[in-house]
Amino acid sequence: MDRRRLLKSFALGVPALALSSSWAVAETPAPAPAAAPAATPAPGPFTLPPLGYAVDALEPFLDAATMTLHHDKHHAAYVNNLNKAVAQRAEVAGWGLERLLRDLAQVPEDIRGVVRNHGGGHHNHTLLWESLAKSGARVPSGELARAIDASFGSFTACQDKLTAAAMSVFGSGWAWLSAEADGRVRIETTPNQDSPLTSGRTPLLGIDVWEHAYYLKFQNRRAEYLTAFGSVVDWDVVSARYRALKPTGTTR
Repeated sequence: MDRRRLLKSFALGVPALALSSSWAVAETPAPAPAAAPAATPAPGPFTLPPLGYAVDALEPFLDAATMTLHHDKHHAAYVNNLNKAVAQRAEVAGWGLERLLRDLAQVPEDIRGVVRNHGGGHHNHTLLWESLAKSGARVPSGELARAIDASFGSFTACQDKLTAAAMSVFGSGWAWLSAEADGRVRIETTPNQDSPLTSGRTPLLGIDVWEHAYYLKFQNRRAEYLTAFGSVVDWDVVSARYRALKPTGTTR
């Protein structure tokens, strides 16, 4: 091959080589991003409780992806930040979670906000996981059933009022069925991670209406989420929670 033909063949081959290389690059899958390392728990008196069931146990009502994120990330962060706040604080050494929230005004002012938000988040979510089961009782029983009838007229009326309360929360917060010190039950809402404990009441059932609780599956359809949530409330657990109270009055 003479010099002129050699140069012509080379010139024709370069674009073909470049085109072939571009396809090769396009077809080569990008490496999967490395998983974020798990956060190291802050040492302290509080620990993240297990769900007590598989993350997909409440499907199709509450999805596994949300349950994983909600428990393993959000709840874990509340526990971690609470432990950081109370570490080396002699003023609250030995205080349990309920005492921190019931006696919030006695918590040192510089950590009070963290305890309110993250202690509340820890307590609220612990209560939440325990309240859910796909095969649990669908209606309250015993003393709680009677207390609900006395306060609302019927369980159906209680459900309607609880749903309306959850729908009424503007932004992030919770709707609650809670008990007064004398045993009467009521429905209330709290913003953020506030707990009825701080107001002197005992939470029996909480509905989390922070967007992280439902947005992956339901997006902005909060009403659909509340319907699904109602399908997995274990009223046996909620009824037992009420039976464990020691009311100061005689309304029960």
